[in-house]
Amino acid sequence: MDIVLMIVSILLIAIVLLQSNKASDAGQIITGGNSMLMGQMKERGAEKFITRLTYILGILFLAITLFMGF
Repeated sequence: MDIVLMIVSILLIAIVLLQSNKASDAGQIITGGNSMLMGQMKERGAEKFITRLTYILGILFLAITLFMGF
């Protein structure tokens, strides 16, 4: 189970690093430099896949960690 947790952890780190930088867009909302709010931008294609894979890997990481704790 430890090996599975390490693999999921490495995959989760890699996928998070592959995601597009949305923090700069959020900073522009405060200053008024961005007319699009965060919720109005739709993800498409590979970006949508990476986001969903991040959710799945995060849930898997949490489930494995809780399972190993008990």
